[in-house]
Formats: sequence, structure tokens, C-alpha cells
Amino acid sequence: MSLGSDARKPSSGERDRPRFSVIIPAYNEEDTILAAVDRVRALGSDVEIVVVDDCSSDRTRELLIGRSDVVLVVHPTNRGKGAAIRSAIPRVTGPVTAIQDADLEYDPDDLLRLIAPIERGEARVVYGSRFSAGRPRMAVANYVCNRLLTWSANLLYGARISDEATCYKVFDSALLKSLPLVCERFEFCPEVTARVCKRGERIVEMPISYEARSYDSGKKIRWWDGVEALWTLVRYRFRD
Repeated sequence: MSLGSDARKPSSGERDRPRFSVIIPAYNEEDTILAAVDRVRALGSDVEIVVVDDCSSDRTRELLIGRSDVVLVVHPTNRGKGAAIRSAIPRVTGPVTAIQDADLEYDPDDLLRLIAPIERGEARVVYGSRFSAGRPRMAVANYVCNRLLTWSANLLYGARISDEATCYKVFDSALLKSLPLVCERFEFCPEVTARVCKRGERIVEMPISYEARSYDSGKKIRWWDGVEALWTLVRYRFRD
């Protein structure tokens, strides 16, 4: 079949560009990092995976060295999840960028649904909500903290969301790269929420599955991170 004179063939650059990019910040995740990467890779050969090893003291980095299907960024000192994400953002080349934790509390199979509204041009920011189908299995203290942070984001920014602290945040890459992020640790979530809301962006939410990890099995966020997250929401409401 002839393509006709008006048909446009994609350029080599367009053919090579990934469908979307996934950032995986990792710190001492040797038990799950390969499974996390493999689960994301199973979504397609056209998915770009950027892993940032935040100066792990275990074999996280060594397990990834030599994998040609992963862009590996290494921090010489431990800086935090937010800093790892910021280090990865300039490296992504896909039109859509998603955040994936290395511990597999979140199911990578949900990512294709989450990127779809951005691919269709219906949104520029999509969050995966752990609470849209009811209360997920998590510690009471974590549940209360999550509810407080979400309530604060809705009150301060009119976000109208059910899960502010979700890991599964997906962005139009150009938008994400334009945000002047300064986060170092777990305050990435409230800072990026504050900044996209102040830009006037609507956050679309979709339900996701979630399997909470215990502190004994390596969960790293602590109560003081919740305090810092709340302060971050308040602070950015009144400053740029």
C-alpha cells in the first residue's frame, strides 16, 4: 500500500524516543532492585528506566552495573529520595515521567493506566491513589499522617485529591523539568504537589494497588518526615 505524498514518516529521533520514562530512586534495596527494574522493563522495551543509587552501602549499585537497559546515576554521598529524583529528571527523555519506588510497595503494572491520561492530552499530572477504594493496609500512624497531609494539601491548595503522599506521581516531562525543585528527602511529594497546584495544574487521580512494607523489612520514612512534609506544604503556600 502506498503511503501517499502527505504521509509523514517518523524521524529517527522520534522512533528512538521512549514512550515514557520511569525514575527509580534507590538506597540499600539489593533485595528488590532487580525485581523492580524487571517489572518495569516488562511494560515494554520502549520504557526508559533511570535508577539513581543514593550511595547505597549494600549491593544495589553493583547489581545494576552492566545493564544496558538502565540509565544508572550514582550519588557519591547519601542525599535523600528527593535529591535522587532531582538528579534523574535531567536524564529522562520520554514525554511522560513516572516515579517508582524500588521496594515494590507499588505495583508497576499500574503505570500504563496512569500514563494514559497524559498521553491522551487529558492531564499533565496524574497521581495513583491508595485511598480511592477505601483504607489500604498500613500502620495506623502512617494512615493518620497520610490523611493529615492530604487534608492539608486540599485546604491550602484546593488540590481535591485523596492521596497526597503517594509514590505514584506521573508528569508531563516538560512540566516536571520546568519546576524549580529543591527537595532533598521525602519532602519531594509535598513540594511537587505544591508547585504543580500553584501552576494551576489539575491533578487527576486513579486507583492503584498497594502492599505496605514494614520498618523491619526496610521502610525508611519516619514520623519526623511527616512533620517536614506538613511544614513543606505550609511553607510553599506562602512562598515560591
